[in-house]
Amino acid sequence: MNKSSIKVKKVLRYFFLTLISLLILFLGFYHKELIYGLGQAKGQISIIRNTRPVSEVLEDVHVADSIKQKIRLIDEIKAFAKDSLGLDVKDQYTSFYDQKGKPILWVVTASEPFELKAFEWSFPIAGSFSYKGFFDYEKAVEEERKMSQRGFDTSIDEVGAWSTLGFFNDPILSSMLDKSPGALADLFIHELTHSTLYAKDNVEFNENLASFVGYEGALLFLKSKYGPDSPELKDFQKSEEVSDKFADLVLAHSDSLKIFYKTLGSAMSLQEKLKRKEIYLSRVTTIFRDFLISNGKKVRKNKNVNNTFFLDYQRYLSKQDEFKIELNTKFNGNFKRYLDHLKKRYPLL
Repeated sequence: MNKSSIKVKKVLRYFFLTLISLLILFLGFYHKELIYGLGQAKGQISIIRNTRPVSEVLEDVHVADSIKQKIRLIDEIKAFAKDSLGLDVKDQYTSFYDQKGKPILWVVTASEPFELKAFEWSFPIAGSFSYKGFFDYEKAVEEERKMSQRGFDTSIDEVGAWSTLGFFNDPILSSMLDKSPGALADLFIHELTHSTLYAKDNVEFNENLASFVGYEGALLFLKSKYGPDSPELKDFQKSEEVSDKFADLVLAHSDSLKIFYKTLGSAMSLQEKLKRKEIYLSRVTTIFRDFLISNGKKVRKNKNVNNTFFLDYQRYLSKQDEFKIELNTKFNGNFKRYLDHLKKRYPLL
């Protein structure tokens, strides 16, 4: 064996030893995240394996016409999102998953107890997120329990839609088809925004932008398909008007809650802080419920109104005016130009 071959062998040996060492270190630091990621991938793959192509569903004589009509409407929404808004559609929502009336995903959120500050879970490559999803409900409950024991405010909520940021071809879920045309357009344009651009470690920006594009895009779609004076457009606007007012009410109380927490001095005992917080949030919860009831909205009896409730509204709706101003002042209301700008600035992983 010549010296050159020996040198190459030494280099390769050093390379593989280094690679193995790095892998061991990675697994040592991120073994919990890896196990979680594998579980999520398993759940996602299980769904994908049990989907049916949309074309097959549309040809199935046993599928109700109402379902087929909604699927065809989704195809129209996708085409509008691509051609008129400039969103990346790719092969998203070309399959259908029947949930059989069962929820399939839950998210856990957590917050500091005396501060509107979300706890963030960190993952290699993907970055940090202020929520953690689970396809297994018991695992979601266990995660919430752990966070609660650490002193955080927590919540666990069922999720009816999510985006894999283009890593998978996301399916249409059967639960989505109960929505009105406007709500359906809002939902799919929202999710397609996620699969078009992504700001790493900035969940609030990502969700607020998707909410903004979803709502404004839905208005444009309804006007285009049904007309500016259509019942579909008016019903959607009326429903969203109440939701917007409630969001404004929650965000205003978020600001008040921040001020309230500053009044809880460091000399105050934990028990006293918790007692005052409970009284404050109980009063605010009553205000929220009265508003919803007076506007004909359903009220979730057991909804846990704590810091995570306020953070949820901040996460999705606190920056709507900022996006509206930027769209109109810098891009003259042109969605395509605006999104092209954002796609270059925040490309997908």
